[in-house]
Amino acid sequence: MKNNITVLITGSTDGIGKQTALEIAKEGAKVILHGRNKFKAEKTKDEIVSQTKNHNIEFVIADLSSLNNVRKLANEIIEKYKNLNVLINNAAVYMNKMELTEDGLEMTFVVNHLAPFLLTTLLLNLLKNSAPSRIINVSSMTHQRGNVDFDNLQGEKFFDGYDAYSISKLGNIFFTYELAEQLKGSGVTVNCLHPGIINTKLLRAGYNIKGDNVSKGAETPVYLAVSDEVKNVTGKYFVNKKEIPSSALSYDLEIRKKFMSISLKLAGLDKF
Repeated sequence: MKNNITVLITGSTDGIGKQTALEIAKEGAKVILHGRNKFKAEKTKDEIVSQTKNHNIEFVIADLSSLNNVRKLANEIIEKYKNLNVLINNAAVYMNKMELTEDGLEMTFVVNHLAPFLLTTLLLNLLKNSAPSRIINVSSMTHQRGNVDFDNLQGEKFFDGYDAYSISKLGNIFFTYELAEQLKGSGVTVNCLHPGIINTKLLRAGYNIKGDNVSKGAETPVYLAVSDEVKNVTGKYFVNKKEIPSSALSYDLEIRKKFMSISLKLAGLDKF
């Protein structure tokens, strides 16, 4: 699962996403970078081509805080590419203060959960038609601190940056498990991961600590994207390239179903 595959990585102009793109480009895959800034995307593309000699690197631009932008991005991918074999939902933010998007929704919840939820759902037919294909959601160990209060999913009662981040990362896992069940037998696998405590802009914004190098952070997403060892594995949570249990709450079916139902409504979707 390396050559002749097309891989889309959101949030791939810096940090873990950029390193993931670089490592997958080394494998000879076609890589579609995603970022918000065209200059940064072009610079990243040039760097990856220079380092890997893989000229099959392209980029798309979209602000994932806008659900309209997410829809446009999905349409662009569908129109431009015949195949999409791997989708890595990597883009994420950490907000220390409450901020609303143009849709009037809380920023962390949208960028980290609702945008990948919507993008993936809109790209499902392309992924199915490109099977075998893989969906990889970059979650975080902080999902373990996620406490679902349906009356405060988006800071309606109070906002705490760490809580908001934890809930959004728990949402990634709910979505992974739900989608894996729905896609059984389709040739599309869905897995999620904790990349480690990695020295990125997000880590500094949220925790003001230093972590491991981005090369370490890219190991598990790259493994899930290209390794034959996981070609038939779906609906699992990985840390350090090993499948481990996620939090007890992440397996609560009733809460997961309600969370997914709310997500569908907020994203303007009827069903997966």
